[in-house]
Formats: sequence, structure tokens, C-alpha cells
Amino acid sequence: MQEIIPLDKIRNFSIIAHIDHGKSTLADRMLEAAKVDNSRDKRKERILDRLDLEQEKGITIKLQACKMEWKGYQLNLIDTPGHVDFSYEVSRSLAACESAILLVDASQGIQAQTISNTRKALDLGLKLIPVLNKIDLPNINIEEREKEIESLLGFNKEEIIKVSGKTGQNVDLLLDEIINNSPAPTGNIDAPLKALVFDSFYDEHRGVVIAIRVFDGSIKYIPGKTEELYILQRQQTFKPTEIGIFSPNLKEQDVLNRGEVGYIATGLKDISYFTVGDTISDTPDTEPLPGYQIPKPNMFATFFPTNPEEYENLKIALTKLSLNDASLSFSDQRSNLLGSGFRCGFLGLLHMEIVQERLEREYDVELIVTAPTVEYEVTKTDGTTLTIQTPQELPDPSEIAEIREPWVRTKILTPDKYIGDIMKLCQYKRGQYVNTIYLSNSRPDIQLKEQYIVLEYDMPLASLISNFFDLLKNISSGYASMEYEFIDYFPSDIVKVSILVNHEDVSVLNFLDVRSEARSKAVKLLEEMKRVIPRQQFPIPLQASIGAKIIAREDVSAFRKDVTAKLYGGDYSRKKKLLEKQKKGKKRLKQIGQVNIPQEAFLAILKT
Repeated sequence: MQEIIPLDKIRNFSIIAHIDHGKSTLADRMLEAAKVDNSRDKRKERILDRLDLEQEKGITIKLQACKMEWKGYQLNLIDTPGHVDFSYEVSRSLAACESAILLVDASQGIQAQTISNTRKALDLGLKLIPVLNKIDLPNINIEEREKEIESLLGFNKEEIIKVSGKTGQNVDLLLDEIINNSPAPTGNIDAPLKALVFDSFYDEHRGVVIAIRVFDGSIKYIPGKTEELYILQRQQTFKPTEIGIFSPNLKEQDVLNRGEVGYIATGLKDISYFTVGDTISDTPDTEPLPGYQIPKPNMFATFFPTNPEEYENLKIALTKLSLNDASLSFSDQRSNLLGSGFRCGFLGLLHMEIVQERLEREYDVELIVTAPTVEYEVTKTDGTTLTIQTPQELPDPSEIAEIREPWVRTKILTPDKYIGDIMKLCQYKRGQYVNTIYLSNSRPDIQLKEQYIVLEYDMPLASLISNFFDLLKNISSGYASMEYEFIDYFPSDIVKVSILVNHEDVSVLNFLDVRSEARSKAVKLLEEMKRVIPRQQFPIPLQASIGAKIIAREDVSAFRKDVTAKLYGGDYSRKKKLLEKQKKGKKRLKQIGQVNIPQEAFLAILKT
């Protein structure tokens, strides 16, 4: 049996920052400094970014844990994502730690998620270590960034550690700081086991594997003698088949004690058995840990397999992905044109994009994805209330008393020189002004080169998930950043726009939108569809309608086949006869013609 490590020799910490501020790169340098043995693919740039998508996009999607040794101390690192769509992953990692490295990019400075993650960590009582990263970059004003951290986040200059995640400069000083100023975990080795499940995934050989932080007691694995463990929230039991640590790969050991971070291989094939936030114990009478609040999806889209025979494979793949992504939800959906698929809920557009690409790459399922939508509340004339996600679910207009759409409180952090253009953008997106906060006022003794403000706007979620973030980055030259949180549902003039191809309703392309913007969106969609739908031997009308009223139209012109090309000379009546015959043939084609809509047409709506 391995030695019990004293609590004062353990440090559990996380790295939090805005997206692309260098968390994973810095984590690599820390692991290298601690001489962590890693048998990963050497072609990969970041050790803790395991997914191919993480390597390609340069972002962290899933939290990752790793144990390292430094000067006689056990350091358990949990790397976290920075994008707003994956903020739920951040909250999970923070709940398993006592301290956090607050990372700020020396070239970009403080961003919206920097402030948001700072508040989350402070609310949980974590000790924060301010770190200024990328000091190796040329033409950066380190002194100005230090002033920002002092003024906007309230730290003293002497607390800030300046490092380079690329070169490894001062990483050893950072590891020393973690040891000296991070609090040690608490816990009783003799108390009943109490461990928090902060992540989970499926392994082909080990079954369901859960990542845990042990708060009290210990877990021992003795082959053939290991006792059952209890899942307190589900009131179910299981027998571990393996326990160990993340190093960063799974490394088996015979015990996990209080204060440590590790994993349990359950051997179970039922991936719905565990839920992130569950408490594991060795007795059913233990009081469960608080756990997590399951995030509510903000937007929805339907995934259809291009090959109907892949339906079951898609179902299995979604089930496996949802095991360690509690924010992903899905339910059966049926379309007359596309067959069976799944209506999926996501936290944002990036979240949807990541899930789609993982399904296509990791599970080899080709997909058709419908337009992203939000969830609406509908009150009918008989007083009943419905929640709808698709245009097909919308009742007849005569039965609708009121439609309410979701609104969010948007907080935009920006230098004050961009405030005018950003306010115009928010108003264009139906935003309602709430407040302006001048962040630098917290430290009037420090003069910043640029004045930073937080603009608060309430706006419809549907306006936010379209292309708001891209427009915000464009008009602010990349300096503005944002976060948002759900407020409530409010009444709105929402209409159903039907898309007709050759006078036939293509329900999968229908969408819901506010009446004032429905026509402009329909025009853009039809223009894109006209570009991607192949021409036939008869003209194809593309129409958008609200009820019986046509609000937009485009036409795909017919191929003009020269039936007289083979005729040379002779009476003109011969050519006229052939042209009349062709005309009658086109009329018959138009009457019975079925238009083959390629996948690009279904994807076109994502670009509008």
C-alpha cells in the first residue's frame, strides 16, 4: 500500500483565462519543468489538449487533469477551456481546487472571460495567483498590462508573476508560488469516503471512467476484494475495476487518499450510470457534496445522418459524447425529407460546431445540420403554455395568444474608443441599453493608457447567436470581448417563415424570426440557395412565405438545350417544330419535376 501524503504537501489548482491566452501552452511548460513522463504523440503541440480539434483550433474544449511533483510537493493541475461556450467546464474544475492561476495575455490584456472567471473563482473562495503570460512577444507594454491587472482586478504589482508559456521563462518561479501561497486541501483520512465526480468519459477497455477529487477518506483497489461504492445521488452501487491518477495519461495505483485527484474505472458499459457532480462514497449514509448546476442549452439544431442506415451509430455517438458533456442534450426528430435524426441542445454556436466535428471525425458519421434556433414559449388561446424549438411545433396562428423569446444580459468589455460603434451594433441587434461601468475607477491612483468599460445590454438570444460575436470583433479590431447570461422570456412578434422549392414546403429549412427581420433573412437564404441548387431542365421558383403571403422570391433558371444544333439548312419550320416539342416536354417536367436539394443548401442557412 502506498504512503499517505500529508495534506500540507498537496496543492490542487486550476488555470483560468480568456480564450487563446496561453493556458495549455503554459501547462505544457509546467509539466516539462516537473519532468512529467509523457508518452503522447510528439507531433502534438499541447500535452493536455487530447482531441484533434483542440490541436487544430488551438483552443481547449475539455478540461484535463494531471499530477506532477515539484520539490517534494504533489501538484494536481486541472486545465480549463476559455471560450464562453465552455464556461461550464471551468466551474467544474474550480469546484475541485483550492487555488487558481489567473492568466492574462501580455499582448491582449484583460478580456471579458478574465473578469468572469475571476468572479467565479472568488465566489468559490479560491486563492488567485495573477500571472502575465507571453512576455517574450515583441513590442508589448508589460508595465501597462501590470497597471490593468492592478486597476481592474485589484491585485498588487508585487503579486504578479511574469512568464512565457512558449520559452518556459519563470515557470519555476510560478511553481514555487503555487507551493508557497496556495492553500493545502482539507479532509479527514478516517472519515467515510466522499469524492466529487468532476468529469467522465468512455474507454473501450475500461468502460465508463470517472474523474474524481477525493475530499474525505480514501479509495483502495484490491483485485477480487474491492468493496462496492455508492453513487449517492442515484442511490446505486458499482465495483471499481481500476483506480489511478492522470499523469497525464491514465496511470494505475492502488489507493487514492483525501486531497488527491484521480480516476476510477468502473467497468460499466452503461454510460448513463454516472452524472458529473455526483458524490461517490463507501457508505450510503454520507451527505452528498453540493455538485453542479446542470447548464441549460441556449440554442438547438437537428442532426440528420446523410445515410439513414447510420441512425443507430449517430445515437450511440451522441450518447457517448453526452457522458462527459452535461450541457449536450438530444431527442428524436423526424423529417419527411431527411428521415430520422436528433434534435440537439447546445450552449452556443462554437459548442455546436465542436460537437458536429467530433461526430464526423471520431465516430465517422456524415451529417446534415439544420438551422440553429432558440427555444420559444407559446401561450395558446386556451391558456396552456408550450415550449417549442422548431417551426413545425408552432401551433396555428389562430390558436396563439402570445409568443415569448429568450433574452440575455450581455456584458461587453472594450476600450472606450469603440463604445459608439458597439452601441450601434447592439441597437441593430434589438439590444436595450442597461448600464455602462468604468472599470478603472476602482484604482484612481493608477492611470491607464486606455479607459476600459463594460457595456451592459439586454438583447434577444436569437440576435446574439447569429453573427454578433464576429461583428463585435470586426468593429473593435479584436479588442472587445463579451459574456452573457440568461434573464427570462419576453413577448415578441415572432413569425414562422416557410421556404418553398418549386411550390413545395421544405419544412427542414423553415425558421422562426421576429417579423421586422424575417424578410431580410429570407432574402439572404434564398440567394444562397439559388447559388447551390443545381439547374434543371425547367425553372425552379424559390419562395419564402409568412402564412399565405410571399415575402421573398428567387428563381433558378432552366438549362437551355439547343435542340436545333444538329440541323443544317432547310426550312425554318423544322426548327420551329423541334422547339415546340421541347416546350411541351419542359411543361411536363415542371408538372412532375422533383428538385434534388444538395446538402450545401441545408448548410446555407447557417451562413445567413
